[in-house]
Amino acid sequence: MFETSGNSSPVQSRYSRGVALAVAGVLVLSFDALLIRLALADAWTVLFWRGLFIGLSLSLVLYAGSASFLPREIKRQGPAAVASGILFGLSSTGFVFSVVHTHVANTVLVFSTAPIFAALFTRFILRERMRRGTWPAIGAVIAGVAVVFQGSLAAGNLAGDLMALFAAVMVGANFTLLRRHPRIKRTPVVALGGFIAAGLAFFWASPLSLEMQSYLVLALMGLVQMPLASILLAVSTRSLSSPEVSLILLLEAILGPLWVWLVLKETPPSATLVGGVIIILTLALYFLPFLHRDHHARPGHRA
Repeated sequence: MFETSGNSSPVQSRYSRGVALAVAGVLVLSFDALLIRLALADAWTVLFWRGLFIGLSLSLVLYAGSASFLPREIKRQGPAAVASGILFGLSSTGFVFSVVHTHVANTVLVFSTAPIFAALFTRFILRERMRRGTWPAIGAVIAGVAVVFQGSLAAGNLAGDLMALFAAVMVGANFTLLRRHPRIKRTPVVALGGFIAAGLAFFWASPLSLEMQSYLVLALMGLVQMPLASILLAVSTRSLSSPEVSLILLLEAILGPLWVWLVLKETPPSATLVGGVIIILTLALYFLPFLHRDHHARPGHRA
């Protein structure tokens, strides 16, 4: 247990601050799918403006914080940072296309399986031993995704679900890359990924064909919501372990569809609800033992 007498210790305060930042980051992030829908534009156009605004806003954040320009920072960090930016751009592409072409609940649930792909890449690429219980968790997550896909197959939304799976694989690969190169700074990488996503969309987008409401929503998403969520989550990792952040990120799979249901009245299919319970419960049970271990290993803890 933590000490409870007197004022909170610096370790407790830092941990509490980390949890608060991570929860705030996920709360802000959870509006992403709703904003994509409210943009009322095709996927390529959303991807172009979303990526461009993210790239510009985080480039300004980078310069304000370290007086460094994005190209110089990426060059300094090397090819691994470029690869990470590409993976971020690809994952962003998959996420946007999935939200446009399937139920939001399907997108965020399938997307939440990224840590499982990270575990697989870590095992077979980095040759690290897998955590105990990983294989049963992978099997259960696959079963949950299969249930979600079965519902989409009947509704004709399978392409959107597959794009969410593609995005999850890209995020898992990026987690693995960042684990291999832990000194890579996240802000320039995400900024580069935004520009890459915008570049991918440029030839198919219709960026000047939207109503003013759409531009306002896209600006809110790219200039405020996504950069703020990225910064909050990045800062939270200074105080929290990866399992703790991963567990908190599961809130997005609940909050994202909730906002869409409240605003747009989109009800998740029954198959998605069943598959979602399997996925979320599996991931929660997978991360909880490591959360407990990290809690007891944290400095300041005593029996």
